[in-house]
Amino acid sequence: MRQTYGLGELLESQVDPDPIVQFGSWLAQATEAGLAEPNAMVLATADADGKPSARTVLLKGLDTRGFVFFTNQQSRKADDLAANPYCALVFPWHAMERQVRVEGSATKLPQDEVDAYFASRPRGSQLGAWASQQSQPVDSREELDLQYASYERQWPEGTEISTPYFWGGYRIEPQAFEFWQGRTGRLHDRLAYRRTDATSKWELVRLQP
Repeated sequence: MRQTYGLGELLESQVDPDPIVQFGSWLAQATEAGLAEPNAMVLATADADGKPSARTVLLKGLDTRGFVFFTNQQSRKADDLAANPYCALVFPWHAMERQVRVEGSATKLPQDEVDAYFASRPRGSQLGAWASQQSQPVDSREELDLQYASYERQWPEGTEISTPYFWGGYRIEPQAFEFWQGRTGRLHDRLAYRRTDATSKWELVRLQP
Protein backbone atom coordinates (compact mmCIF):
# COMPACT_ATOMS: atom_id res chain seq x y z
CA MET A 1 0.00 0.00 0.00
CA ARG A 2 2.51 2.56 -1.20
CA GLN A 3 1.75 5.43 -3.54
CA THR A 4 4.39 7.26 -5.57
CA TYR A 5 3.73 11.00 -5.66
CA GLY A 6 4.74 13.38 -8.39
CA LEU A 7 1.78 15.31 -9.79
CA GLY A 8 3.13 18.71 -8.84
CA GLU A 9 5.37 20.92 -6.79
CA LEU A 10 4.87 23.68 -4.23
CA LEU A 11 7.39 26.51 -4.26
CA GLU A 12 7.47 29.75 -2.32
CA SER A 13 7.27 31.69 -5.58
CA GLN A 14 3.99 29.97 -6.46
CA VAL A 15 1.91 30.80 -3.37
CA ASP A 16 0.03 33.91 -2.29
CA PRO A 17 1.36 35.81 0.75
CA ASP A 18 -2.12 35.49 2.27
CA PRO A 19 -2.86 31.84 3.18
CA ILE A 20 -6.63 32.34 2.98
CA VAL A 21 -6.25 33.49 -0.62
CA GLN A 22 -3.95 30.53 -1.30
CA PHE A 23 -6.45 28.15 0.29
CA GLY A 24 -9.25 29.58 -1.84
CA SER A 25 -7.17 28.97 -4.95
CA TRP A 26 -6.51 25.33 -4.01
CA LEU A 27 -10.16 24.78 -3.09
CA ALA A 28 -11.22 26.12 -6.49
CA GLN A 29 -8.75 23.79 -8.20
CA ALA A 30 -10.02 20.80 -6.19
CA THR A 31 -13.58 21.69 -7.17
CA GLU A 32 -12.68 22.11 -10.85
CA ALA A 33 -10.86 18.75 -10.77
CA GLY A 34 -14.12 17.06 -9.79
CA LEU A 35 -13.05 15.81 -6.37
CA ALA A 36 -15.94 14.44 -4.33
CA GLU A 37 -16.95 16.98 -1.70
CA PRO A 38 -13.77 19.07 -1.81
CA ASN A 39 -15.18 21.13 1.08
CA ALA A 40 -15.10 18.11 3.40
CA MET A 41 -12.72 18.75 6.29
CA VAL A 42 -11.61 16.77 9.30
CA LEU A 43 -12.31 18.79 12.46
CA ALA A 44 -10.17 17.85 15.47
CA THR A 45 -11.15 19.04 18.94
CA ALA A 46 -10.24 18.27 22.54
CA ASP A 47 -12.39 18.30 25.66
CA ALA A 48 -11.64 19.96 28.99
CA ASP A 49 -9.42 17.02 29.97
CA GLY A 50 -7.45 17.19 26.74
CA LYS A 51 -8.99 14.03 25.24
CA PRO A 52 -9.06 14.46 21.44
CA SER A 53 -11.72 13.53 18.93
CA ALA A 54 -12.04 14.06 15.19
CA ARG A 55 -14.76 13.86 12.57
CA THR A 56 -15.52 15.06 9.04
CA VAL A 57 -17.71 18.14 8.62
CA LEU A 58 -18.43 20.36 5.62
CA LEU A 59 -16.98 23.81 5.08
CA LYS A 60 -19.93 26.13 4.42
CA GLY A 61 -18.28 29.53 4.34
CA LEU A 62 -14.87 31.12 3.88
CA ASP A 63 -13.74 34.73 4.01
CA THR A 64 -10.99 36.82 5.59
CA ARG A 65 -12.42 36.04 9.03
CA GLY A 66 -12.05 32.27 8.72
CA PHE A 67 -13.74 28.92 8.10
CA VAL A 68 -17.46 28.37 8.79
CA PHE A 69 -19.37 25.16 9.56
CA PHE A 70 -22.71 24.32 11.19
CA THR A 71 -23.71 21.63 13.67
CA ASN A 72 -25.96 20.53 16.51
CA GLN A 73 -24.94 22.50 19.60
CA GLN A 74 -25.56 19.44 21.79
CA SER A 75 -23.02 17.29 19.91
CA ARG A 76 -19.65 16.17 21.22
CA LYS A 77 -17.82 18.63 18.99
CA ALA A 78 -19.90 21.48 20.41
CA ASP A 79 -19.20 20.33 23.97
CA ASP A 80 -15.49 20.20 23.17
CA LEU A 81 -15.45 23.68 21.66
CA ALA A 82 -17.35 25.10 24.64
CA ALA A 83 -14.63 23.78 26.93
CA ASN A 84 -11.69 24.42 24.60
CA PRO A 85 -12.16 26.61 21.50
CA TYR A 86 -8.80 25.66 19.99
CA CYS A 87 -9.14 23.18 17.15
CA ALA A 88 -7.60 22.00 13.89
CA LEU A 89 -8.81 21.26 10.36
CA VAL A 90 -7.46 18.92 7.69
CA PHE A 91 -8.47 19.00 4.01
CA PRO A 92 -7.22 15.68 2.54
CA TRP A 93 -7.26 16.09 -1.23
CA HIS A 94 -5.59 12.73 -1.94
CA ALA A 95 -6.42 12.64 -5.65
CA MET A 96 -4.37 15.82 -6.15
CA GLU A 97 -1.62 14.66 -3.75
CA ARG A 98 -2.40 17.69 -1.59
CA GLN A 99 -3.31 18.38 1.99
CA VAL A 100 -4.04 21.57 3.92
CA ARG A 101 -3.88 21.82 7.71
CA VAL A 102 -5.35 24.74 9.63
CA GLU A 103 -5.07 25.55 13.34
CA GLY A 104 -7.22 28.16 15.01
CA SER A 105 -9.88 29.13 17.51
CA ALA A 106 -13.64 28.70 17.09
CA THR A 107 -16.36 31.19 18.01
CA LYS A 108 -20.12 30.80 17.66
CA LEU A 109 -21.85 32.53 14.77
CA PRO A 110 -24.55 35.14 15.45
CA GLN A 111 -28.12 33.88 15.22
CA ASP A 112 -28.95 35.82 12.04
CA GLU A 113 -26.17 34.00 10.14
CA VAL A 114 -27.34 30.66 11.53
CA ASP A 115 -30.96 31.34 10.54
CA ALA A 116 -29.96 32.47 7.04
CA TYR A 117 -27.97 29.32 6.38
CA PHE A 118 -30.58 26.99 7.88
CA ALA A 119 -33.24 28.52 5.62
CA SER A 120 -31.06 27.68 2.59
CA ARG A 121 -30.78 23.97 3.44
CA PRO A 122 -32.83 21.29 1.64
CA ARG A 123 -36.06 20.41 3.43
CA GLY A 124 -34.81 16.90 4.24
CA SER A 125 -31.71 18.29 5.93
CA GLN A 126 -33.82 20.73 7.93
CA LEU A 127 -36.07 17.93 9.16
CA GLY A 128 -33.06 15.75 9.90
CA ALA A 129 -31.59 18.49 12.09
CA TRP A 130 -34.74 18.46 14.22
CA ALA A 131 -35.05 14.67 14.29
CA SER A 132 -31.52 13.83 15.37
CA GLN A 133 -30.27 14.35 18.93
CA GLN A 134 -26.74 14.21 17.60
CA SER A 135 -24.22 12.06 19.47
CA GLN A 136 -26.94 10.66 21.79
CA PRO A 137 -27.77 6.91 21.83
CA VAL A 138 -30.87 5.67 20.00
CA ASP A 139 -32.43 2.22 20.37
CA SER A 140 -32.80 1.50 16.66
CA ARG A 141 -32.84 2.93 13.14
CA GLU A 142 -36.63 2.53 13.23
CA GLU A 143 -36.87 4.90 16.22
CA LEU A 144 -34.78 7.48 14.37
CA ASP A 145 -37.03 7.17 11.31
CA LEU A 146 -40.11 7.62 13.52
CA GLN A 147 -38.61 10.81 14.97
CA TYR A 148 -38.07 12.10 11.44
CA ALA A 149 -41.61 11.18 10.41
CA SER A 150 -43.06 13.08 13.37
CA TYR A 151 -41.38 16.29 12.19
CA GLU A 152 -42.57 15.64 8.64
CA ARG A 153 -46.11 15.72 10.01
CA GLN A 154 -45.38 18.83 12.07
CA TRP A 155 -44.09 20.71 9.02
CA PRO A 156 -45.97 19.50 5.92
CA GLU A 157 -44.52 20.13 2.48
CA GLY A 158 -44.54 23.85 1.69
CA THR A 159 -44.39 25.10 5.27
CA GLU A 160 -41.39 26.99 6.63
CA ILE A 161 -39.23 25.01 9.06
CA SER A 162 -37.76 27.04 11.89
CA THR A 163 -34.14 26.77 13.02
CA PRO A 164 -33.79 24.30 15.91
CA TYR A 165 -32.99 26.00 19.19
CA PHE A 166 -30.06 23.60 19.60
CA TRP A 167 -28.52 24.15 16.16
CA GLY A 168 -25.81 26.67 15.31
CA GLY A 169 -22.54 27.42 13.60
CA TYR A 170 -18.91 28.29 14.22
CA ARG A 171 -16.26 30.39 12.58
CA ILE A 172 -12.69 29.16 13.01
CA GLU A 173 -10.23 32.05 12.96
CA PRO A 174 -6.98 30.62 11.56
CA GLN A 175 -3.70 31.11 13.38
CA ALA A 176 -1.58 28.68 11.37
CA PHE A 177 -1.69 26.96 7.97
CA GLU A 178 0.32 24.22 6.31
CA PHE A 179 0.09 23.43 2.58
CA TRP A 180 1.42 20.01 1.58
CA GLN A 181 2.19 18.73 -1.91
CA GLY A 182 3.40 15.18 -2.47
CA ARG A 183 6.78 14.79 -4.20
CA THR A 184 8.92 11.88 -5.34
CA GLY A 185 11.14 10.06 -2.84
CA ARG A 186 8.92 11.26 0.01
CA LEU A 187 10.66 14.66 -0.16
CA HIS A 188 7.30 16.39 0.00
CA ASP A 189 6.81 20.15 -0.16
CA ARG A 190 5.50 21.68 3.08
CA LEU A 191 4.89 25.41 3.26
CA ALA A 192 3.65 26.79 6.58
CA TYR A 193 2.16 30.16 7.44
CA ARG A 194 2.35 31.48 11.00
CA ARG A 195 1.58 34.73 12.79
CA THR A 196 1.73 35.76 16.42
CA ASP A 197 -1.65 37.56 16.57
CA ALA A 198 -4.57 38.66 14.40
CA THR A 199 -2.91 41.94 13.44
CA SER A 200 0.54 40.66 12.51
CA LYS A 201 1.60 39.68 8.99
CA TRP A 202 1.79 36.05 7.96
CA GLU A 203 5.27 34.51 7.97
CA LEU A 204 5.95 31.86 5.34
CA VAL A 205 8.42 29.07 6.14
CA ARG A 206 9.36 25.80 4.47
CA LEU A 207 9.26 22.69 6.64
CA GLN A 208 11.28 19.56 6.05
CA PRO A 209 9.19 16.52 5.14
